[in-house]
Amino acid sequence: MNRLMITIRDLQFSWPATEFRLQIPSLDVTSGSAVAITGPSGSGKTTLLNIIAGIQPAISGSVRIHNAEFIQMSDSERRTFRLRQIGLVFQSFELIEYLSVLDNVLLPARINPAVALTNTLRDRARHLLTQVGLERAMPRSVTRLSQGERQRVAICRALITNPPLLLADEPTGNLDPDSTLRIVNILLRQVREHGTTLLMVSHDHTLLPHFDSTIDFNTLQKAESVVGGFSAG
Repeated sequence: MNRLMITIRDLQFSWPATEFRLQIPSLDVTSGSAVAITGPSGSGKTTLLNIIAGIQPAISGSVRIHNAEFIQMSDSERRTFRLRQIGLVFQSFELIEYLSVLDNVLLPARINPAVALTNTLRDRARHLLTQVGLERAMPRSVTRLSQGERQRVAICRALITNPPLLLADEPTGNLDPDSTLRIVNILLRQVREHGTTLLMVSHDHTLLPHFDSTIDFNTLQKAESVVGGFSAG
């Protein structure tokens, strides 16, 4: 039987003084699967990723990652768990502008005491940047990069430690079709070769056939249960 990476039950979230409500009765994601999340802008896809990452705490319900209950953790405990277990690709990239491209990719090793900044890790960073076509940009400041190049740096940073869980929020949004397919293939290779679980938000429906399953956010908040993206209820 496949192990579950993510288990959500009766999740409730709302932003104060707004009409926004996120309500997810049940969501299960199998470990080692590649799952795409689709849905209209403003429906809560980014909020869901932030809750799963422990960045934004839910109001009520249960969010379990590898059997660790996020809602019961303190902010510092969630941060430590996130550093060790989760790779993140933000829409805003969150790069450090005074660091070079290479040092941005290596940043998780500098802020996570559980990761050693070894020559092997440096070699992996260079390999990832070469895969996304940024081998010549490694010594540059990220301020000199285009939006698409910055996005590729953020993806390499998320992959550098081979995290068990990878959360990607529109990681191909600023890329041309050829670069988009290259990035998706890199993310899916991470799933196949390292057993990483991938949740990727995307509005590009042409990419959906590449994933194991798709979560439609229009129906997610009404579903009884979702396993790896498929209704189980």
